Amino acid sequence: MSARTATVSRTTRETTICCTLDLDGDGSAAVDTGLGFLDHMLTSLARHGGLTLTLTATGDLDVDDHHTVEDCALVLGEALDAALGDKAGVVRYGHAYAPLDEALARAVVDLSGRPWPSVDLGLRREQLGGVACENLTHFFNSLAIRGRITLHVDVLKGENDHHRAEAAFKALALALRTAVTIRGGDVPSTKGVL
Repeated sequence: MSARTATVSRTTRETTICCTLDLDGDGSAAVDTGLGFLDHMLTSLARHGGLTLTLTATGDLDVDDHHTVEDCALVLGEALDAALGDKAGVVRYGHAYAPLDEALARAVVDLSGRPWPSVDLGLRREQLGGVACENLTHFFNSLAIRGRITLHVDVLKGENDHHRAEAAFKALALALRTAVTIRGGDVPSTKGVL
């Protein structure tokens, strides 16, 4: 089996991002975005998704966190899509529930090649750490679009917004872990292509 890895970089007037992703990794992460809460979420995604992730970002945080969060998601999504290649032999679908204390999140993934995000985190605070809560939803949306995946993420319950957000990232990690697993055979589609 060939290595399922990808390295993607993106440089704009607002951000410089570099990401290396290994789908068959060991759950380790080296993440430095300048946003501690985002680093925490991406590290959790790698750990629980069984991925190896290196991601560095320099962004215009003097403006706000939007460009950095969005561009990290775009680069990670592109790396995910590239590492999957033609998707031959993958399970394709994945779903998972993840609790974090009183919070419970559900994520459902289809590596369909047809981007469709549906995200409901139900966050009530304006921000977590240095990340605006609206940008966490935007992260999932941007990841789905650039990763060319159908992604449904719903936080079903929870009082603490940190717990709600982290449960969502963990649920996504577990769902992705299943979806990217190699089961053997050809591309899992009646069309013969994803």
